[in-house]
Amino acid sequence: MVKVATIVGGSAGTLAIMAVIMGFFWFFKSCKSFSNRASETGSSDPSELTEWNRGVGPSSSAGPSLYGPQGAREFMLEELEQATKQFAESSLIGYGGFGLVYKGLLRDFVVAIKRHPGIPRPEFVAGVTYLSEIQHRNLVTLLGYCQEGGSQMLVYEYLPNGSMCNHLYGNGSLNKIDSLHDTMALPFRVFVSADTGREAPTRLEFKERLSIALGAARGLCHLHGLKPPLIHKNFKTGNVLVDEDFIAKVADAGVSMLLEKIEEASPSYTSSVNVFRDPEVEVLGSFTETSDVYSFGAFLLELITGQDEAMHINYMGSNESLIQWVQSRLSCNDFVDHRLVGSFTMAGIKDMIKLALKCMSFPGERRPDMNTVSIELERIRENEMEMTTVKGEGTAKIALGSELFASK
Repeated sequence: MVKVATIVGGSAGTLAIMAVIMGFFWFFKSCKSFSNRASETGSSDPSELTEWNRGVGPSSSAGPSLYGPQGAREFMLEELEQATKQFAESSLIGYGGFGLVYKGLLRDFVVAIKRHPGIPRPEFVAGVTYLSEIQHRNLVTLLGYCQEGGSQMLVYEYLPNGSMCNHLYGNGSLNKIDSLHDTMALPFRVFVSADTGREAPTRLEFKERLSIALGAARGLCHLHGLKPPLIHKNFKTGNVLVDEDFIAKVADAGVSMLLEKIEEASPSYTSSVNVFRDPEVEVLGSFTETSDVYSFGAFLLELITGQDEAMHINYMGSNESLIQWVQSRLSCNDFVDHRLVGSFTMAGIKDMIKLALKCMSFPGERRPDMNTVSIELERIRENEMEMTTVKGEGTAKIALGSELFASK
């Protein structure tokens, strides 16, 4: 009898130990699964933003949970006024396609609030509901909306490092440097901007710019992969934001579509200079995925030059597209950003320029899709990481056009 009791007791103890082990295993797996899901959402701290968006965040007890269908939060005008100090000028941080942009503190979260004049419309709520469901690591998260006080407002997560414009564009004139014609059939030479003026506050090396380009490409790729595809229609350097870790997030995704829904008439595409807009849009009268690819190519060129190309074209008083402007600058010497010296390889800068031109090629059907662009950028970045970090083969000087494009 004692023997049987001992056996039974031992078996029970074994089962208990196994239950504890299985419990730990289940807990670890659950945490890992949650982490994997969260890593592809649109915020730096996805779990907090997602819970807050559903009305269960840390401050949800302070007031009623106000959100529309599918989790799109509806905010009251009173709380947005309080968050922005009555939309004070001191809270104004910019102006975008949807109107004035304010920074605010809303329920313990820093947010960006975009304000557009307009009356309440069901189309606005439907559009916001759809857009708020689009979540990705490389897209700025739309948290909610408000339709009061003669305004339609969008509430987004706030990214502390702002747009890439802040980190690329320096001021000052450019000095000329001797250069040579390239030896490949490309529509421009490669030139270097001289270190003469006040620079942007951030010195982004080539690998960092590649990582930012890759993040933005993945954001656009996600939009194009939706069913039906969502075309950005207004992709530009100013709409690539970076968080505290310099992770790139595409802003204003779907805002053009939203404006088309709520405006009395479809927006007219003026002849004003927009170097990011695909010239084929003016000819065909519509946007496609390839239109975004063209815009992305223009963004890549700004990453390479470190210059506000739109500013230069406006100065020339021309309505040419960016690639036409590049062709017209054959005798100039301000192409590759001098701040990149020592941070890239010859092959890397060459491949990035060629990719930018492929994105801007004509006709549009010859352009790669954003998935292909993402894969190519990842390949270039991996090679750069290996050559400059592991082998230390970064260039000590900017190469001239003939060196960059000379065949091996």
